[in-house]
Amino acid sequence: MSRQRSLEQERARVAWEKVRDVAKTNYQKEYGQLAKSAPADIQANGLGQTLAFWRARGSKDGKPKDGGNNAHWKLQEHVSAWVMGQMEQQHRDGLLCWIMAKASTDDYRRATAEAIAFLNWLKRFAEAELGGK
Repeated sequence: MSRQRSLEQERARVAWEKVRDVAKTNYQKEYGQLAKSAPADIQANGLGQTLAFWRARGSKDGKPKDGGNNAHWKLQEHVSAWVMGQMEQQHRDGLLCWIMAKASTDDYRRATAEAIAFLNWLKRFAEAELGGK
């Protein structure tokens, strides 16, 4: 089996798990709507700007709203965890802070491509399972 195929399968598996977890919450519809527009948002505004927007909307006074149990916070958390894992990076404050503090231009491009690839799966599963139309 090729590396590309197994990476696609892993993206799909993780996206499926995330969507199934969100399906049990009261913010599933909002998450579905955000996931649906996420790839286009990143292409239009950039990965950093989009992550910053999700983080801002999912927090209040610098802390996650509802203990992080909201659509914006979860989506930025899911994308951040996936991309950081694929980039083999660790940063205590997540992907957005890594982008600002350490990422090179090439790193940023790779992270953006990986985020969009992951979000394409997340989007499809969210459309199927969460409604989000």
